[in-house]
Amino acid sequence: MTPDKRREAIIDATLRVMTRKGMAATTVRDVAEEMGTSSGLIHHYVTSMDELLASAFEQAAGQDLAATRESMASAGGPVERLARFFDGYARADQDWAFQLWLDAWSEAGRRPAVRATSYRLNVAWQELIAETIRQGVAAGLMTCAAPDDVAWRVLSLLDGLTLQAVAHRTAIDRDAVIEWGAAYAETEVGLPSGALTPPPAQIS
Repeated sequence: MTPDKRREAIIDATLRVMTRKGMAATTVRDVAEEMGTSSGLIHHYVTSMDELLASAFEQAAGQDLAATRESMASAGGPVERLARFFDGYARADQDWAFQLWLDAWSEAGRRPAVRATSYRLNVAWQELIAETIRQGVAAGLMTCAAPDDVAWRVLSLLDGLTLQAVAHRTAIDRDAVIEWGAAYAETEVGLPSGALTPPPAQIS
């Protein structure tokens, strides 16, 4: 196995352990046991546990971001792109995916590499919204004096609602996360109600 392939295997194993045990509880020994190898091999390929956890987190979170960005890029205009953002908001898609974000935010104060990675990815999510709003304003389809500020508010609302959906399943479901987040964004950028969410399915 080449060094790059070995490192990739280590990161994959770390992500599997993190998903089961949580970021804070994941150790080099856990990763070695997951791979059926020694802790010394892990240390040979990574500089620190902080760096390894950050790399595993980036692999999972980065894939979600890339999928959302690709979906938005294929949309016809800024309103549709913003609707695609809500439709594909990956952090609300699966419990384990959002749990990784919660773990990263929790560990950020103790692990500089995790903090830097989570910050960079969070800014990338925010920029997806802000850039789309700027495009909508330029096209005369949206009104917004501060796209960056609005983007942070929308993202923060989505994350807070998703936390409620994951932690308290009976209080808020994922449909409500998207519906409420989209409705708030509509008011912030001057879009009519329902512009960012598909109409409810009709019962025949």
